[in-house]
Amino acid sequence: MKIVEKTKENLKKCMCMKCPSYNFACKVRAMPGNVILKVGNMEKRIHAEAMFCAYEPSHCIDEEKGCNCKQCEVHKEYDLKKEYFCVVQGGK
Repeated sequence: MKIVEKTKENLKKCMCMKCPSYNFACKVRAMPGNVILKVGNMEKRIHAEAMFCAYEPSHCIDEEKGCNCKQCEVHKEYDLKKEYFCVVQGGK
């Protein structure tokens, strides 16, 4: 498994914000950090609620309600084999 680069290009392709497990309350709570991610330096961020495969699992999601990782262009381009990066470091 390749390490996903923390780039704006990858963020644009990313489907994490559309994750079925990423509920409305999580989206609202993470909005300020996700906005900063889009305008700031992504490499220096330790955690981001966007691009779970590049950073770390969500600090909000605690229940698996479906996964769209395998349909994501980032997942395909980096030849990621696992899914549920939102709740497990490195996915399942």
